[in-house]
Amino acid sequence: MENKIKVLIAEDLEPIRVKYAYYLGQCPEIELTGSVSSGTEAVSAALASPPDIILMDIEMETKDAGIRASREILASLPDIKIIILTVYEDDELIFSAFQLGVCDYMLKNSSNEEIISGIKAAYEGRSPIRPEIAGKIRSEFKRVKTYETSFLYMLNLLASLTVTELDTLYLLSSGHTRADICAIRHVEMSTVKSQIHSILHKFKKKSISEIITSTEDLHLLELVIKNRPE
Repeated sequence: MENKIKVLIAEDLEPIRVKYAYYLGQCPEIELTGSVSSGTEAVSAALASPPDIILMDIEMETKDAGIRASREILASLPDIKIIILTVYEDDELIFSAFQLGVCDYMLKNSSNEEIISGIKAAYEGRSPIRPEIAGKIRSEFKRVKTYETSFLYMLNLLASLTVTELDTLYLLSSGHTRADICAIRHVEMSTVKSQIHSILHKFKKKSISEIITSTEDLHLLELVIKNRPE
């Protein structure tokens, strides 16, 4: 390799930082440009002297300091390759990192050979979609697809309610009792019970609380109420 790969280490634990610096220093193809202990310092170091690769710890001064730093660095220097370092596989944080544009992630207990191999692969633009990463991406797509399916399903069910049924469900979700609804809407208890029975039938549920929980999780009920025609 004609040009050395310039690497910046961002890791808040000094023993790990020193270990990485030592082993990277043994590789003739790599030049260590800096070693910092926070996301803030990582941003400053990267902007002052842009490296080719950054080994970025996710959790430093804050739980997501590495994510925040990566976002800021890539906004100004999109060609920098960032490899996320983590002690555990937090799917949500890791997927957030990939969405930002980081090119790889590695566990901190990866072997020195794996770290160096990952750096070289990232530099050459051939960061592999390793099985564990592919699995996380598939899981995320499945989660998103499930959410979309659930969202549309629940939206269709809400659309099947009459205006009075929708009002009743909304009042129940707002903490009002059946007696409250009778007073608010000036109707008999038998009317409210009939509407609740109809709602349960349409949703194929035994409890109104199940329906309320589902609509709250998807933030749907208020959306439907606010956007319904007058």
